[in-house]
Amino acid sequence: MSSKILLMKDIRIGESLWFTWEGNEYEPNSTSSYIYYTNGHIDLNEDVVRGALASLLQRDGISYSLGQGFSLVERAVINYLQAGFEDGEYHPTISDSDGNSIKNEIELIGLFDLTLVEIEN
Repeated sequence: MSSKILLMKDIRIGESLWFTWEGNEYEPNSTSSYIYYTNGHIDLNEDVVRGALASLLQRDGISYSLGQGFSLVERAVINYLQAGFEDGEYHPTISDSDGNSIKNEIELIGLFDLTLVEIEN
């Protein structure tokens, strides 16, 4: 994977853009962080993308208002990564540049780009 990342303009509906990360091999900066992801490398400077995440934070009870949700998104750690699946696994695993799991060095299948956002509350 090259160090140059192309950010896409996202055309998905905001409600279906973000998901809670339940995958493997991502080490958050804080044990109290909330981790969300979306498929592809997307530009978090787009209002609709930030708004969808801020709204989800409010619906999930992490923020008490949409404004606080936007504030949390502004301070978030953003990672542009690649993930795949171990054979027979349902949850994705973060991969290295060779398409292997980081800890176990198992070759992953179904590799895809993702934008992972760590919200520190």
